[in-house]
Amino acid sequence: MNLRGLASVEQLLQTQLAAELIASYGRPLTLQAIRSVLADVRKRVSASEDPTLPARENLLIEAASLLEAWTCPTLLPVINASGVILHTNLGRAPLSSAALQAVEAVAHGYSNLEFDMETGKRGSRMAHSDGLLQRLTGAEAAMVVNNNAAAVLLILAALANHKRVIIARSQLVEIGGGFRIPDVMKQSGAKLVEVGTTNKVRLADYEEALAEPAGLVFHAHRSNFKIIGFTEEPEWKEVVSLAHSHGVACVDDLGSGALLDTARYGLVHEPTVQETLATDVDLVCFSGDKLLGGPQAGMIVGKASLMAILGKHPLARAVRADKLCLAALSATLLHYLKDEAENEIPIWRMISLMPEQLRQTAKGWSHELGRGEVIPGKSTVGGGSLPDEELPTFLLALDVKSPDRFLEKLRRQSPAIIARTENDRILLDPRTVLPEENGALLVGLMNALRDKKKTVGTTRGLTL
Repeated sequence: MNLRGLASVEQLLQTQLAAELIASYGRPLTLQAIRSVLADVRKRVSASEDPTLPARENLLIEAASLLEAWTCPTLLPVINASGVILHTNLGRAPLSSAALQAVEAVAHGYSNLEFDMETGKRGSRMAHSDGLLQRLTGAEAAMVVNNNAAAVLLILAALANHKRVIIARSQLVEIGGGFRIPDVMKQSGAKLVEVGTTNKVRLADYEEALAEPAGLVFHAHRSNFKIIGFTEEPEWKEVVSLAHSHGVACVDDLGSGALLDTARYGLVHEPTVQETLATDVDLVCFSGDKLLGGPQAGMIVGKASLMAILGKHPLARAVRADKLCLAALSATLLHYLKDEAENEIPIWRMISLMPEQLRQTAKGWSHELGRGEVIPGKSTVGGGSLPDEELPTFLLALDVKSPDRFLEKLRRQSPAIIARTENDRILLDPRTVLPEENGALLVGLMNALRDKKKTVGTTRGLTL
């Protein structure tokens, strides 16, 4: 097949459209896209009996589409109308306005991340959050790492390498992403010692295991499932007392990081960090982006002597939190110290919303759209916290021809809208939609309900 008529790279670069592409995407990337398009054309033409070669304009349009695909961001904001408050797949806890401002303040320029302003010498990044955590929880010392899985790994590696770690069989959990407690213990070098059975664990089981030397007694929060029926498990305080009588430290992986009493909001009581520390446990670790309502982070609080060992372990540097995380976390913790968490932290605002408030919001949506039925429903906490716990809500229910197709249309809006279906109806829960998102939600719903097909016009302002 004769490809002599195909435009060259240099010929394409001399066109006005190529100049526009270079202005938008830079010369190296534009050159790469043009070469990729030409290589693809040669392959297509050589494998086809059709000798027609694309015009230069069409070649550049293909290059523009390719550049758009290469540079289009993949991490995008979405409107969560699913009713799952801590939706792991949607980034869990949204940050408060103060947390966002704190992140912007330190991201815009330099900061005193590891600089002591009084002495003018090197400081510790932990100083920005440790004091707040100690004041909030009453712990002797505190430490922040990049997530709770890292906190667990660091604790086991630093305190129980090549040592026995005792844990109830009922707590050998797997959470999202394949994080399994037995696998983490193996990776840390700890030796797993299971006690009891899946449904019944007794204090005597721990006592028998403690007859031999051990590094730690470990408690893992069952964050995403429940064991019900014929069950038995000793109070954690009893286990801690027993372990201490044998000279063995105890660690509680609390998971959710609740600092407020969830029972106040009609949910089952979730053990708080403060309550857990009151059992005299040596270390407690928990997440920042679950019920704490902050950024992804892992917090470790507890005895200063053990915390000093963690801080000196080589893994501590590998899992440390960055300046953006510390800024957002500090601002979030301040909300609790100032007794304003319920009003300022988005997930606690969502949890504390009353059904009548949600009904009025759903009615407003229905009125603006001119369609839909407001029905009672349930919101869930989600995010590995309070499994199966629900809150009463009111939903906007929409009847559409094809629910799956409509969900797809909602995901194609800007910003994307994430809803759910039940009995072939589209359901939207106002509990998880931030107040400032209401306008964008309605625009997106109206666009999807009009069922208009998108028209291709421009790519980043380039006339095609």
